[in-house]
Amino acid sequence: MQPESLLVGGVRVRVVRLSDAERLSAAYQRNREHLAPWEPRRNEDFFTVAGQTASIESKLALFIAGSDVPWVLLDAGRIIGVMTLSGIVRGPFLSAHVGYWVDKEYNGQGVGSAAVAYAVGVARTELGLHRLQAATLPHNAASQKILKRSDFEEIGLAPAYLKIAGAWQDHILYQRVLF
Repeated sequence: MQPESLLVGGVRVRVVRLSDAERLSAAYQRNREHLAPWEPRRNEDFFTVAGQTASIESKLALFIAGSDVPWVLLDAGRIIGVMTLSGIVRGPFLSAHVGYWVDKEYNGQGVGSAAVAYAVGVARTELGLHRLQAATLPHNAASQKILKRSDFEEIGLAPAYLKIAGAWQDHILYQRVLF
């Protein structure tokens, strides 16, 4: 994987670093209300530098193990989003799940679409994966547009799929077959 790659405009992507904890904490604090309807409920520690340090350590352990790729999206050194390939499975499945969020100030500027396109490229060419999956809440039209723009196809509804905003919620499942 490239140490850092340009996505769109001045936005870059790279694997998260332990030194990102303070900037990641600031990004989550800045976007706390924006992300609340789309993410699991977080305890207060999650939003602190110490909480992000622990989270990054966990993500980097999974990265080293080969099961996840945790990226940050940056604009002029400021973290403006997160994207992860998670649950990477080898063998006959060759699949992973892609998840992402973009800072509220950057919505509608093509950052999410560029990030997903980047993840698709890495999954196909560098990781040799056959398939990517993503899931969105039924009312998350913005994320669904990004996935459709990136040639993901809807494959079904998963009832009570994830506990988001404190409740088990249905999700629309998407996939993209890469080869």
